[in-house]
Amino acid sequence: MGTEKAGGDGARSVTRRVLLTAGGLTLLGIYYSDGGHPMPVAGRIGEAHQGQVSLANARTTIEPPGRPGPVRTRPARRGTARTEPVTRQPARTRLAAARHDAGVAEEPMDHIDDGRTAIALTIDDGPNPVYTPQVLRLLDQYRVTATFSMIGIQAAAHPGVAREVAAAGHVIANHTWTHLNLAWLPPVLVADQIDRGTAAIHSATGRVPRLFRAPYGAWSPLVLQRCAQARMIPLGWSVDPRDWSRPGAPAIIANIMRNTRGGSIILEHDGGGNRSQTVAALKYVIPRLLAAGYHFRTP
Repeated sequence: MGTEKAGGDGARSVTRRVLLTAGGLTLLGIYYSDGGHPMPVAGRIGEAHQGQVSLANARTTIEPPGRPGPVRTRPARRGTARTEPVTRQPARTRLAAARHDAGVAEEPMDHIDDGRTAIALTIDDGPNPVYTPQVLRLLDQYRVTATFSMIGIQAAAHPGVAREVAAAGHVIANHTWTHLNLAWLPPVLVADQIDRGTAAIHSATGRVPRLFRAPYGAWSPLVLQRCAQARMIPLGWSVDPRDWSRPGAPAIIANIMRNTRGGSIILEHDGGGNRSQTVAALKYVIPRLLAAGYHFRTP
């Protein structure tokens, strides 16, 4: 009897160690950063951050003429190169299943309709105790109101910074709990990521977000349906200067100035890595865009 008991305890001890190790690896993978921007961890990426190249076998394409739109990157099959331009985010074909679902948006908002000179600035992946206050000071200097897409775990870690954003009058969007690629998750985990993000933002700021931005622009009918159930508007973008990759402030500036048009929604980041280049770029582009006759609005 004594030998059997010891053996059982040993087996349970091994099981606990395995579970703890697996849990630790999962936590490390939840907010893994590739080049300063958190990346999905569930296998290979099905939908990368629109306009960015995050895998060796991914390629981007030149935008089609007309109103600038995001560029979707998809991993190619082994031994092949696959590129696919899109003018909206995401492709209509992927969201066709959501078209007939009552109350479900066919696709996320990627432009604002508020006149020819209205544009929107969105700031993702915060709040961050270093860079969010710098962005807030800059926005206050030019009296610009922006939309901050907050990650729930970041809002929980830095509630004071989140409250500063709310107190300054900016719009706060839900950017999930831990910035996972929702396209890889089953319905129960999609709901958990969205709901926990909302709960953390509400706990920190007292606000319930009315906007939702999917990490990496990875939209699906399931995600859109959950947005509708939570009464949130799905928010995309149309100008992505890839500041998350730290290409240098001049490159960020050139991208924004070249691609911004009336109705554009500009994507920038205050979290997920060193965002000093983003702050430096915003110091230049905000006054330049205002001088060009644009005015900032929120979606």
